[in-house]
Amino acid sequence: MSTNFKNQMKEVMSLAWAFVKRNGFSMSEALKVAWANLKLKAQMKSKIVKFYFQKVDGSVREAYGTLNEKLMPAITGTDKRAKNDTVQTYFDTERQEFRCYKKANLLKIA
Repeated sequence: MSTNFKNQMKEVMSLAWAFVKRNGFSMSEALKVAWANLKLKAQMKSKIVKFYFQKVDGSVREAYGTLNEKLMPAITGTDKRAKNDTVQTYFDTERQEFRCYKKANLLKIA
């Protein structure tokens, strides 16, 4: 079994378990959302992706984001903030700035 696959499975299972504990998801729901997050992150590393998530106020947001360094501006300075595993940051190509969403609130990838 490849190391890459093992790492992906570890990431998916730990994310799914966090959804079960923190958000009250069933394991089935949690695994679906965890896999969707992993797939979205992989796609955003290579191109601009359209996806939908539920905002904290309950409204649904359509976003176009990327994590491809060629498609976003250069990052300057150091980030000394604590990392939060419950949110995914991305570069919003419509607003030209960094945004984030709660991983548990990802609805679908278009």
